Amino acid sequence: KWLYEISHRNPVWMHPEDARRIGVHSNDLIKVETEIGYFVSKVWVTEGIKPGVIAMSHHLGRWRLQENIGLNRGTSSLVEIDETPDGEFSLRKLHGAAAFESDDPDTSRIWWEDVGVHQNITHAVHPDPISGMHCWHQKAMQVSKAGPQDRNGDIRVDTNKSMAVYRQWLAMTKPAPGPNGLRRPLWLKRPLKPHISMFYLNEEKTEAPVEEKSV
Repeated sequence: KWLYEISHRNPVWMHPEDARRIGVHSNDLIKVETEIGYFVSKVWVTEGIKPGVIAMSHHLGRWRLQENIGLNRGTSSLVEIDETPDGEFSLRKLHGAAAFESDDPDTSRIWWEDVGVHQNITHAVHPDPISGMHCWHQKAMQVSKAGPQDRNGDIRVDTNKSMAVYRQWLAMTKPAPGPNGLRRPLWLKRPLKPHISMFYLNEEKTEAPVEEKSV
C-alpha cells in the first residue's frame, strides 16, 4: 500500500522532442491508438526515454465495475462499460480512488484520486511464431493530443480487430509437436525453467532428447 502511495498515476512517458511535435506538456491528455483501439491518458514529458518511444506500466490503472465490490477503492477507478452489437467495447471512468473506512486505518488517509489507465485490453494478442506462447508486442499506431471529447481513462476496443490480429500471428506459428515431440525449443530462455520433461508433449519419445544449446 505504501508503494501505491508513492507511484499511482501511471502516466505515459514521452521524450520532449515528441511532446513538442504533437504540442503537449506534462499532465496534458494524449490519445494512444493501437491496432485494435485506443486509450486516453496523461503524459509525463521526460528525457528518461528515447525519442520515438513511449512507455507506460502494465501494473497500474486498475478498475472495478461496482463501488464496494472488487478491487481496493484506493488502487482502482470505478468505471462503466458499454458494448455495441458489432463487438466494440468502450470504458469510461466515473471516478478515481478515494478514502474509505476499513479495518486498516490507512484507507481513511488516501489522498490521491488519479490511479492512471490500464492499457492491457487495448493491445491484441500476438502468438509467438517460435514458441507459440501468449505475447503482447505492443505498438502505438498513432499518438496525438487528446480531443475535446476525450477524457482521462477513456478506452475503446474492437474485438473483431483483436481476433483478426490474433489469427494473423497464429498463422505464423508452427503446429505441435516439434522435433522429438517437443512442445517448445529447449534453448528458449526462461527465468524459472521447468524440468526438461515438461518440454515434451508425450512421455514416450521415438528419438533421443535433443541436447540443450547454450546461448
